Amino acid sequence: MTPIVTDGRLSLLWRTLFLLTLCVVITQICLYLWIQRSVNGHFEQMDSEILTHAAFNLRQHMNDNTLDDQGEIQLSNQPNQSVNKQSQPLQDAVLDYDVKTVITDNQGQILTSNPKGFMSQSQNRRSVKDLWQAHHDKPFDLKMDSRHYRAIVIQHSERLALIALPIDVHHEYLAQFNRQLILILMAITFILVSVAAFSVHLGFAPLSTIRQKMTRINAEKLDDRIVISEMPSELRPLADAYNAMMEKLEQNFESLSRFSDDIAHELRTPLATLSTQTQVMLSKPRNSNEYVEQLHDQHDTLEQLSSLINNMLLLAKTQKGVYDSQFTAVDTESLVTKMISYYDFIAEDRGIVFEKSGDFKAVLGDDSLLQRLFANLISNAIYYSTSDSVITITASAVTNSGVKDSEKKFQSAFKPHLKIVFTNQLEAPLTQIEADKLSERFYRHHKNHILHSGTGLGLSIVQAIVSAHNGRISIIIKDEYCFQVSVELLIY
Repeated sequence: MTPIVTDGRLSLLWRTLFLLTLCVVITQICLYLWIQRSVNGHFEQMDSEILTHAAFNLRQHMNDNTLDDQGEIQLSNQPNQSVNKQSQPLQDAVLDYDVKTVITDNQGQILTSNPKGFMSQSQNRRSVKDLWQAHHDKPFDLKMDSRHYRAIVIQHSERLALIALPIDVHHEYLAQFNRQLILILMAITFILVSVAAFSVHLGFAPLSTIRQKMTRINAEKLDDRIVISEMPSELRPLADAYNAMMEKLEQNFESLSRFSDDIAHELRTPLATLSTQTQVMLSKPRNSNEYVEQLHDQHDTLEQLSSLINNMLLLAKTQKGVYDSQFTAVDTESLVTKMISYYDFIAEDRGIVFEKSGDFKAVLGDDSLLQRLFANLISNAIYYSTSDSVITITASAVTNSGVKDSEKKFQSAFKPHLKIVFTNQLEAPLTQIEADKLSERFYRHHKNHILHSGTGLGLSIVQAIVSAHNGRISIIIKDEYCFQVSVELLIY
C-alpha cells in the first residue's frame, strides 16, 4: 500500500494505521518496562532474602565466637560447650551460602575475608567503611573487577562486615531474557499492525466500490445501485444515502428530460404556426383586412408564447428557492377576495358562484407568489367545475401532527398552519390517478367537450409555490365528481 497524500495530509487509511501503530508501540514499551521491572524485582527480593539470612547467621556466630589472628572464629569459654570442638572457618558462619564476606574494624582495616584477599586486591574497590556510611544495612549493587554483586554491610561489636552475593548469573539471564523479550514484542507488534492494516484495508474496500460507482455515473447509467446487503453495517447508512441520491438524481434527470421534450414541443407548435402564417401571407399580395386578421392571430400566438415563458420563469424562481427574509405577513382573506372578484365575471358566464367561509388568518410568505397561487387555484376550479355549480373556499387553522414523517420536511415541526380547501363539482368524472397527474408540467386533462387551451403549468406552479413556502398541497377526488385541492401555509 502506498500512502496517498491529499492537500498535505495522509489518507484516512494511513492515518489510522499510524495511530494504531503508535498505540501498539507505546503499549509494548509499557509492557516491556513492567516485565523487566517485575523480573528485576523478583531477583532483588531473592538476593535480599539470602543476604538478610546470611547477615543474621553471621551476627549470631559473631556473638558466640571471637576471631583469631588467622581469621578463624574461635569458641568462647562458655559452659555447656564442648572443649574438643575445633575452630570454625568464616564460611561456616553464613551457613555455606555462596557469598563473599569481609570483616573489618571500625577504622576500615580488614581483619578477615572469605575468600582470602577478596576486595583487598580489587583495583576499583571502596572501603567497607565508605560502603557502610552510604547504605547502612540496606542491600545495594556492587561491581568489582567486572563482576556484579548484591551486597550488604552490617555493624556488630565494633566491627563492620560486608556480605556480597555474586549475581553475574542473574545479569546474564536478564540480558538474554531482555533480548528475547524485545524480539517477541517486536514480532507481536509487527503481527498486530499487519493484521490491523489488512483489516482496515478490507474495511475500507467497500468505499472503493462506492467510488467506482460514482466515477461511472453518466446519463445512461443512473439506475446503478449499491447492494446494501454486501456492505458492512457501518457503511450501510452511506450506501442507503448513495442509493437515495441516485434515485433522486435519476428522477430529476428524467423530469428534466421530459421537461426539455415538453417545452420543445410547446414552443415548436406556436413557432411553426407563426412561420407558416408568415410564409402564407408573403406568398402573394393580400388586402389590408387579411393582413389585420393575420396579425390578430399572430398576436394571440405571441401572447401564448409570452405566457408560457413567464410561467417557466416563475417555476425557475420558485424551484431555485425563496429566502425567508423575503417573507412577510400576507392577509389571505383580502387576497382570496381580490382573486374571486377578478374571476367573478368569467364564473358568471357559466353560472358558477363562490362561497367563502372560515377563519382566514395571515400567513408568512411572498405576496406576489401567493397571489399567483390563489389565482391559479381559482381559475383551475372554474375550468373544471360544471356549469351552475358552487365553488367553496374554506379556511381553518391546523397543526402538522397528522402529517406523515416523509412530509414533515415541507413544514416547521409543531407550528400552526392555515389550511385552505377549494372544492368544486366536476362536469366529467375524474379518477385519483388522473388527478395526481394534474401537477405534472404540461399535463392537460381533456374534458368531454372542452379542450384546455392553457400551458399545462397551472398546478405545477401552485405546487412549486407551496414547496417554496414550506407548505403542503393535496388533491383529492371524492365520488369521481367532487374535486378538492387543499393548501397548508405557515401562519404568521
